[in-house]
Amino acid sequence: MNGKDLNLAATPTAPEDTQGDGRWMSMHNRFVSDSKGREPDVLFVGDSLIQLMHEFGIWRELFSPLHCLNFGIGGDATQHVLWRLSNGELDSISPKVVVLWVGTNNHGYTPEHICGGIMAIVQVIKNKIPSAHTLVLGVLPRGQYPNPLRERNAAVNKLVKDALSNLSHASFLNVDPGFVQSNGEISSQDMYDYLHLTPVGYTKQPRTSWTRVEELPAFCQNMHVSQIQELPFFGIWYD
Repeated sequence: MNGKDLNLAATPTAPEDTQGDGRWMSMHNRFVSDSKGREPDVLFVGDSLIQLMHEFGIWRELFSPLHCLNFGIGGDATQHVLWRLSNGELDSISPKVVVLWVGTNNHGYTPEHICGGIMAIVQVIKNKIPSAHTLVLGVLPRGQYPNPLRERNAAVNKLVKDALSNLSHASFLNVDPGFVQSNGEISSQDMYDYLHLTPVGYTKQPRTSWTRVEELPAFCQNMHVSQIQELPFFGIWYD
């Protein structure tokens, strides 16, 4: 972190093109292009956990009928998503719901910084699409064995949950069904590299959670946004 007061996790930043092939910017430009003329009910945005979702059955079964867009890029941290959404990816669409999943790639940042980055993204979405409801998914545990990043991610979730608790336009959703086993380990059957989910891992996540994501656009259309957090859905999977 540079500077005393500047939170780089909440500062829109395009990542350095370390590999020299320009793929990240090409994907961003494709997202901007793909959004034109589209009317998605739900936009998924974030890192590789979002990006990989469309390869599995849950996407085809639940989300394709909603004409969802998937704006996930592997390796993205909060500042990268913030840059993308501030530079065109939201300019041509008005989804009812934005599902945000990001934070695990913010290496070297404190939970407070990462929470600040997530909240900055929530604010950009609110500014650009005032009618949308943002659903922030909890950062998952990672690593086969207990490690400091698990503790950091758990702290991020608590901070984000608290920060969103008084907002009518955003909510927090825990989608961890208990990937950490009783012996403290995460199984490779759930996360093949102890970070990214397998098809089994995606289906292990609470089915009710994903089904309610599917239903949320209709709720947003028919209810005042301040009523959304009162739905049983958030009470069941909020903690």
